[in-house]
Amino acid sequence: MEQIHVGRTLAVLLLGAFISILNQTLINIALPHLMSDFNMSATTAQWLSTAYMLVNGVLIPITAYLIATYRTRTLFLAAMVFFTAGSVVCAISTGFTVMLIGRIMQAVGTGILMPLVMNVFLTIFPPERRGAAMGMMGIAMIFAPAVGPTLAGWIVQNYSWHILFIMMIPLGIIDIVLAVKWLRNVGQQTFPKFDTWGAVTSTLGFGGLLYGFSEAGTYGWGSIQVVAFLILGGIFIGLFVWRELTADEPLLELRVFKYNIFTLTTIIGSAINLTLFGGMILLPIYLQNIRGFTPLQAGLLMLPGALLMGVMSPISGALFDRIGARPLAIIGLIITSITTWEFSRLTSDTTYSHILLLYTVRSFGMSFMMMTVQTAGLNQVPLQLGSHATAMSNTMRQIAGSIGTALLITVMTTRTTIHMGDYANMISAANPQIVSSFQELAGTLAGAAGLPAQAGQTLALQAVYGVAMKESTIKGINDAFLVATLFALIGLVLSFFIGRVKRDKVEVLQKPPAHNEEPILLEPANT
Repeated sequence: MEQIHVGRTLAVLLLGAFISILNQTLINIALPHLMSDFNMSATTAQWLSTAYMLVNGVLIPITAYLIATYRTRTLFLAAMVFFTAGSVVCAISTGFTVMLIGRIMQAVGTGILMPLVMNVFLTIFPPERRGAAMGMMGIAMIFAPAVGPTLAGWIVQNYSWHILFIMMIPLGIIDIVLAVKWLRNVGQQTFPKFDTWGAVTSTLGFGGLLYGFSEAGTYGWGSIQVVAFLILGGIFIGLFVWRELTADEPLLELRVFKYNIFTLTTIIGSAINLTLFGGMILLPIYLQNIRGFTPLQAGLLMLPGALLMGVMSPISGALFDRIGARPLAIIGLIITSITTWEFSRLTSDTTYSHILLLYTVRSFGMSFMMMTVQTAGLNQVPLQLGSHATAMSNTMRQIAGSIGTALLITVMTTRTTIHMGDYANMISAANPQIVSSFQELAGTLAGAAGLPAQAGQTLALQAVYGVAMKESTIKGINDAFLVATLFALIGLVLSFFIGRVKRDKVEVLQKPPAHNEEPILLEPANT
């Protein structure tokens, strides 16, 4: 029977969570720079984010088995070693392929780490204290997005993007050392049998769906390749569900969906993540590639919103303990829906201050529901199913984030092509006014550069094409934000049905320790 120092345990776990989230926010700001360095399109570059989230999503279902089989300390150390080794690979990468391998290694660590942290919180804190506890956890987790974009922008602008990954290495090593010294085991091991077929079908199912969504931007929604992968993904997900419902010891216990509030909040959380992650990718592309803002300016734009989320996190947690998740989710999703829709009206002249205000207000809305909605659902589930509920909730949110990123980038790419075609149809020789304006521009450019008329026409054509492509891309981004708004509205409608779980009901559902299990002793933190 191990004594657990709550303060030290949480310090180690939250530092690990902070490092992994910081890593994800760094890559978003650096993505446009990596597109240039590796000479790749947005559709290819987004795999550095979507593959990371996909591996997270695929691995998270397995964490319920890992948590029940291995000790907390062993599992945490393995996760941090994977993450740190992946950071080393990313730091030395000179091309997209090596970078992707490093990102996948990082994702293996994060995929184990985040459900483990959530499960320890569920074990240590009773339902009536989880709102405040999750608020405290939120401060550490939201501080990373607060620091990340600005730090990444400054580093990418003044130094090399390699430093973004180099600085992850000592942070990971420090947390490993602290874990060896402070971390103790939480919970009991039950040693379930590993469900190999469940792992295979979930990997192929979620992987097929994400690949189909991602490649639609390149090949089109109607292409054989895209349709085939979407169908195969759907089939394997169906097989995964059938397997989990019939297996004696399932990889992921689908009985958690019997709890209605958990099911509802998982769907809402997925809609929130889809809206959030897609926007985090689209906005840096708009700011840096389209508007020409520096990486530092793009990072600074996200700083006030992230800091506000950090301030609001404990407040939202305390409000959750008092009034429940429904009013917080409704308020948060109303604000998120309105501001996301406002992002669908961007132009080439939208001011920096206006975008800053929108992003800050949007972050304020997000702060009401990032932790509270998930906590409301987990509170309804019995403690003996806690690891499965945590794994399922995180799986759905990560998969939604992955598919959301791939979907919104695909919408942006596809709609940009369509808008560019509209401009090409409008600018034709059949329109005398366009021809006259084009000839005037060509003459002006030729005269200014001291070139012959033919060279002036080439310059004019390049200028018109550049403007048309810029406007088409902005419209494509706007269309993607419209799709994100739709998912925010779906979450808003569903949030009206979130009920509040009564404490006595939770206690009835949570069976006491078996005769051969020892209770956990918690030693108060000396703080």
